[in-house]
Amino acid sequence: MPYMPPFIAPTRHTDPQAALEQVQAIYTQQINHLRDAMHRFVAGEALPGHVRACYPFVRIHTDTGAPQNLLENSGLSYGFVSAAGRYETTLTRPDLYASYYLEQFRLLRLNHGVELEVGTSTQPIPVHFSFAENDHIEGSLTPERRQLMRDLFDLPDLGAMDDGIANGSQHARPGESHPLALFTAARVDYSLHRLRHYTGSAPDWTQNFVLFTNYQFYIDEFVRLGHAEMANPDSPYIAFVEPGNVVTRRTGLPAEPADSLGAAPPRLPQMPAYHLMRADRSGITMVNIGVGPANAKTITDHIAVLRPHAWMMLGHCAGLRSSQQLGDYVLAHAYVREDHVLDEELPLWVPIPALAEIQVALEQAVADVTGFAGPDLKRIMRTGTVASTDNRNWELLPGNEPQRRFSQSRAVALDMESATIAANGFRFRVPYGTLLCVSDKPLHGEIKLPGMANHFYRERVDQHLRIGMRAIDILRAEGSQRLHSRKLRSFDEVAFQ
Repeated sequence: MPYMPPFIAPTRHTDPQAALEQVQAIYTQQINHLRDAMHRFVAGEALPGHVRACYPFVRIHTDTGAPQNLLENSGLSYGFVSAAGRYETTLTRPDLYASYYLEQFRLLRLNHGVELEVGTSTQPIPVHFSFAENDHIEGSLTPERRQLMRDLFDLPDLGAMDDGIANGSQHARPGESHPLALFTAARVDYSLHRLRHYTGSAPDWTQNFVLFTNYQFYIDEFVRLGHAEMANPDSPYIAFVEPGNVVTRRTGLPAEPADSLGAAPPRLPQMPAYHLMRADRSGITMVNIGVGPANAKTITDHIAVLRPHAWMMLGHCAGLRSSQQLGDYVLAHAYVREDHVLDEELPLWVPIPALAEIQVALEQAVADVTGFAGPDLKRIMRTGTVASTDNRNWELLPGNEPQRRFSQSRAVALDMESATIAANGFRFRVPYGTLLCVSDKPLHGEIKLPGMANHFYRERVDQHLRIGMRAIDILRAEGSQRLHSRKLRSFDEVAFQ
């Protein structure tokens, strides 16, 4: 017999806040049940049966899609379903997603006028996802006791957390509900769990604007700028968080209880993340993804569940044109995907469009930071196709085959990450952009030499980073409603952003 908490029956709500509070009540009850059972298990107690707790769900029934005139006037690309039917999704971490859930509930009510049904689903919460941020009680188990845990608790079920919804390959069978969100609760929890491992900090710190880079130099400069902001009592940022959940509060702001739990890790994680926080989560998270498309896919697979407003790549690239100079910028308006890591999820015949809102913000940011405009701006920044490859030594392949392909595609720059980040942004409906800086020109005999490279990094990193941050300022001022483009939404789209 499953050992479960008392059942909470579904309730119907016309008030989005009341619906959110019911989600929170169900989740809290279920998680507390799991945590209590786990503590008892670690203490050596015999449990009365297989321990089970389940995620809350939200469900709507609608007899029609949203009216066309309403959609045209709202300008939103989400917040509605396209046809009559029953739609639902499981939910997790209502503490972390409270504002997000509330906004999705509000839009469903606004666009469809339906009741929000909230209840307890039949989808188990894996015990691994019930641990609190600093709760590591499972580490004290003996191997025998750890093996017994598999029989007494639900473990992660990969069949309940794949990306079929986001990939457009999952379709409801007759009688089944259609999805309301791109990710199930278990898929979200899986990624939150992975983010702690890869970035070295809790996902709770992650902001709605994300910068990716492939060089530590950018992170060093971001850390310097972050601490400078914290020393400024008038800064719009309230905290700077580094790996190990090490928190520096802005001058004049008191420390919070959780701040004391942070500690710098003995070694940096695989893809360390740094968070320059605003009170409304509209600050900047920066991640050093290292080199290669595998890391780029991995981190964006997981950050996508946090539903950021945008992510952008700032990094170095090989310039492919003789007219380019070291230090020139490349604003990607198209991508050649030779990274191969997304071929199964997103076929190569799917175009990855440039998003006008991001392009304009990046171009304006380059002008603002460099002081160049018009023809002068074009001399230091080229807009064109960026090719991404999974072969770091592509220039050594015989027969110049890669060079021919890149020439036919009209590529102006090459790196190993940008196309992956853009393609995963397209796949997960996260607005994306790329601004690279030419650091070498291997086709023209200009390769990095130690002295030249060090000088280049000192000259360009600070400026490049400030351009990325300025672009975020521009996007933030324009508002997220304008940023989320309908170009990223499919024919039969989920309602949640």
